[in-house]
Amino acid sequence: MEPLSVSPGFILPVASLWWRELVRFYRQRSRVVSALGTPLVFWLLIGSGFGSSFRQPSTEPGVGYLEYFFPGTVMMILFFSSIFSSISIIEERGDGFLLSVLVAPISRLSLVLGKVLGGTTLASLQAAVFLVLAPVIKISLSFWQLTFLLAVFFLISFALNSLGFVFAWQLDSIQGFHSIMNLLLVPMWVLSGALFPLSGASTWVRWIMRVNPLTYSMIALRRAFYWQTGQMVSESGSFILSLAVTCFFGLVMMTTACYLAQRQAFKG
Repeated sequence: MEPLSVSPGFILPVASLWWRELVRFYRQRSRVVSALGTPLVFWLLIGSGFGSSFRQPSTEPGVGYLEYFFPGTVMMILFFSSIFSSISIIEERGDGFLLSVLVAPISRLSLVLGKVLGGTTLASLQAAVFLVLAPVIKISLSFWQLTFLLAVFFLISFALNSLGFVFAWQLDSIQGFHSIMNLLLVPMWVLSGALFPLSGASTWVRWIMRVNPLTYSMIALRRAFYWQTGQMVSESGSFILSLAVTCFFGLVMMTTACYLAQRQAFKG
């Protein structure tokens, strides 16, 4: 693997690719509307639909499903925004842009880092915008708590964008990417504790949830939301452990993405 350099020849391509991801998102107006509207619709429909039948185990009485699902919706924003950002790798392969980057005299590491950081920034910003709805369910966020939440957003998004890069780099078509997403990636979100608590699942589902790295990201996210009150975290694992697992997952995915970008021949 190439040694990591912080020279201008490394930083400039990273910054350029990062900026291109932001501009690309802004120019796709339908994507902007979808990014803001879809989570709101999901939160209201699913939260209201399951509200009367939901009973959160091991927490204070009176916690409704809208409140329980709010951090889960934030995780959904981080997850799907990060994964869908990776589709641009396949699209840019078709229009020739990525090929021009690959033949340029720049490090493959700068390509990976620029794409991943661009998607990470977009996902984190979208999740941050959704936080304006927190007062609706009486979640009060202090300045320091908000700052800490943004850091957790960035950490989770970085890991998920790296995961998306690993899959997108090896696939030839958007259809193939969607197939992988439906088969493997969507279940990761469903079985992360975003929709239902781990203690309320059947035994075999709990085992899957315990080995799902996104479960630990979800625990870290809930603890960041309820840092002061401690609501809905009584059955969760250690916050430090959750952050450690998320960091390790992100490190493994980024290392894998860099390895593939340097070793595997570009398809097409």
